[in-house]
Amino acid sequence: MKRARSIRLQPKLLLGLVAMAAVLAAILAPSIAQLYRARMEEQYASLAFGQASVAADLIDGDRVEQYYRTGEKDAYYEEIHRYLQDAREKLGLKYFYVVVPEDEVMYYIWDAGVPGEDGVCDLGDTDAYYGGGNDAYYGGGNELMHGAFAVDAEQTILITNNEEYGYLASAYVAILNKAGTPVALASVDISMDMIDQQIRQFLGLTLCVVLAVLLLSIFAYYYYVRRILIRPLRTLHHAAIGLVESRMEDLSHFRVEVNTGDELEELAHSFQYMVSELNEYIQNLSRVTAEKERIGAELDVARHIQASMLPCIFPAFPERHEFDIYASMTPAKEVGGDFYDFFLVDDDHLALVMADVSGKGVPAALFMMISKTLLKSAAQSGLSPKAVLEKVNDQLCENNEAEMFVTVWLGILEISTGKMKCANAGHEYPAIMRKGGSFELFKDKHGFVLAGMEGARYREYELELDAGDRLVVYTDGVPEATNASNTLYGTDRMLRALNAAEGGSCRQLLEALHRDVDEFAGGADQFDDITMLCIEMKSSGMKKINLAPTLEQLPQATDFFEGILAEAGASMKAIAQVNVAVDEIFSNIARYSGATGVVLGCSLKDGKATLRFSDNGRPYDPTEKPDPDTTQSAEEREVGGLGIFMVKKLMDEVTYEYADGSNILTLVKSL
Repeated sequence: MKRARSIRLQPKLLLGLVAMAAVLAAILAPSIAQLYRARMEEQYASLAFGQASVAADLIDGDRVEQYYRTGEKDAYYEEIHRYLQDAREKLGLKYFYVVVPEDEVMYYIWDAGVPGEDGVCDLGDTDAYYGGGNDAYYGGGNELMHGAFAVDAEQTILITNNEEYGYLASAYVAILNKAGTPVALASVDISMDMIDQQIRQFLGLTLCVVLAVLLLSIFAYYYYVRRILIRPLRTLHHAAIGLVESRMEDLSHFRVEVNTGDELEELAHSFQYMVSELNEYIQNLSRVTAEKERIGAELDVARHIQASMLPCIFPAFPERHEFDIYASMTPAKEVGGDFYDFFLVDDDHLALVMADVSGKGVPAALFMMISKTLLKSAAQSGLSPKAVLEKVNDQLCENNEAEMFVTVWLGILEISTGKMKCANAGHEYPAIMRKGGSFELFKDKHGFVLAGMEGARYREYELELDAGDRLVVYTDGVPEATNASNTLYGTDRMLRALNAAEGGSCRQLLEALHRDVDEFAGGADQFDDITMLCIEMKSSGMKKINLAPTLEQLPQATDFFEGILAEAGASMKAIAQVNVAVDEIFSNIARYSGATGVVLGCSLKDGKATLRFSDNGRPYDPTEKPDPDTTQSAEEREVGGLGIFMVKKLMDEVTYEYADGSNILTLVKSL
């Protein structure tokens, strides 16, 4: 973007000084004019009162009383009249007169104007008072003249300005008779028309002098500031430009010379020091950048090695049609510790692992590889998920000086039956969808994280996956993905995204979920890996039937198992033993469980039949019932327990678990 043209410091300073001079002149001119006007008015007032006082002392007050009473002139009258006229002409007074203030008018005794001139009054004439209204500067003439008509009255000037008399300063002094009583006022009017002209002349001269002095001072100060401020700043400016133009490639010979002996010289020294520090910083940064590039390259290699350790070729088991599986990991910027794994323990068991190592970087990646290897090794040895977690936990706790840990969800699926045994070591809840239903969280019991505490024990639970059921496991990078507003993605939105992705393969499901996460994040950097795994059961070797838990349905139950066993060529003895066990188990469910539905399942493998009874009744574990003492007579034995005892004797294996709201009893019989 093009930078706007800026005004340089030198003209800014000059313009500022000129503006300051103009402001000072604008402030000083009215003040000087006002002071000059006040001084001139004071001088005129002094002159007016002086002449009025002389006349008041000269004129005989008793004669004035006589003229006021009789209205007749005499020689003394004419003498005083000539005196007043001479004084007016010599002193340049506008008017010189003697009056007696009455209530509404002035009664003239003398008026020293030119006889016959318009406005000149004679003895006995009256006239209105001066001033009053807007013309009075210090009060109306009526009030002021009556105030002056007293012994020792305060001297107050009357300033008037009107078209009839012009700009006047009027002074009034009382004339006293021999008794000391005021009888008239000696009045003097001085024209002040010259004041405005004199003020303009004085103001013009003053402004010229002030402006001349200010301009000289400004230019002197400007050249002084230019020498001590602008030139050093220009030196610093050119040094900064040179620093930029050199692209900071060679700063060892950089020098700034400013010798003012003040703060600017200190600023130049600071600038020089900054450049030296910057040069050292750039050199260090170059070394650090090279090291970071080397480490980045190594981390990139580590990231690829880490990714290559995870199953990444899909379909993973093209020869297996019982299930569909897909997984993905999108790493964050740093090498992380998320990982997934799946592998066949044997032909009928598939292990699924989803884990998240604490921390980031190379330590997390190394801990991840160790954890993955130990988990796979323990699972392939045939241990249950619970035993796998306990064994690996103890192994990881050995020499764990970094105090790292890993959360793990582990499931081992029996492919032929859809039965999956699972254990959770502090990991996220899995999301499960039954065929025709919607995804929801399966809130399993969490154990402690692996490598957190030696000797920790873990719980195991069982899920039964039928054809069309799906299971999704993931790391916390999915629900904890954030957008630009630092809002979490959350499991609620994750479930909505999974349910919105109807149909399709496991790969399409996870890709739809990933797109929704990306749309939510809006390009914001993620600080954790986004790792997901989905498995869908396509089919299993276990045939199933849904029945009502009533005694009327018992024949259908026995026919279901008998048909499968007969088709497999089982002996009549084995079929009969199975029928006895089915009759006992199904009858107990119908009579005592309170269930509303029961699912029967049967699968055959390696010469063994697996029979499964699943009902939604009250939780009850029949295997906990103590075996009856067969040495006692029927009357002596405790009631109950004989039926399940008989089932145990007829079957090779009897196990129970309560999972997903259902009682699940599994029988195994060698054929």
